[in-house]
Amino acid sequence: MDAARLLWYFSCMTQSDPIPVFTLLGETGSFPDVVHAEPLSARSPQHRWRIPAHRHSQVAQLFLINEGGGEALVDGVRTVLAAGAFLYIPPQKVHEFHFQPDTDGQVISVPGAVVNAMGPASHELARALARPVTGLAGPHLSTLTGYLVRTAADTGPFRAQRAVGLAHSVLALVAEAAQVANGRQGEDTRLAVLDTLIARHMAEGWTASDYAAALSITAGHLSRLCRAATGRGATAYIEQARIEEACRLLAFTRLPVSEIGYRLGFADASYFSKRFRAARGQTPSQYRGVFSG
Repeated sequence: MDAARLLWYFSCMTQSDPIPVFTLLGETGSFPDVVHAEPLSARSPQHRWRIPAHRHSQVAQLFLINEGGGEALVDGVRTVLAAGAFLYIPPQKVHEFHFQPDTDGQVISVPGAVVNAMGPASHELARALARPVTGLAGPHLSTLTGYLVRTAADTGPFRAQRAVGLAHSVLALVAEAAQVANGRQGEDTRLAVLDTLIARHMAEGWTASDYAAALSITAGHLSRLCRAATGRGATAYIEQARIEEACRLLAFTRLPVSEIGYRLGFADASYFSKRFRAARGQTPSQYRGVFSG
């Protein structure tokens, strides 16, 4: 442990994730199938149609609303879900729901390995499925998800292959909707890998040079990729990701501010507060007060 890290050591600090991480809602065991589909009514009523904040580390989910509706909060961004809407949530995003009672719809859960196996590989596809997507389902998406739901409940020697193929088709339509919504094409797939690396190494305080080395490119090349996609250089892109995770931990947990900074690799508590205030215009405690008030 280096001198800077000594400043952060507290006996009560842990590395366990304070935000619940599930495979399926409420479950921490292995994922039950190659692709899983179930109606919203399978789990929502026992939570009184209010699904608490949680995330899935290795599972992407697609929610489709047939009747009723509600609100979703994904990484602090609120989305209204009406009949005919869909919401795609990639792994690691913190989300919660307030559904109207007796809302009818489907939840399709796809392991990250299945998502990543989509081919042919495409830079645009990787970036489109790395962020939440919402919109109207439309006839093609509704038809394909209907086939997928029926296949998931089916039996047969090649059921798994059919389910994966349909899941890839469904996700391709979601990716197309994301491109239309964002008006953004040609982003490099290495940024999707960068996002994964940042989530994995936040506590270690990696620099842009460290991430560039892990991607086998120069720091200058990484900065150009980040700037082309987001308008920010690599250092600013990495810090934004750390601040976004700080926002999640402040809003959804009661961890001390000092431990949050420790988890995110900042050198000391005062520097963490300084960088957070520069990014958000308020201190970490002030930001948390908005959610706890």
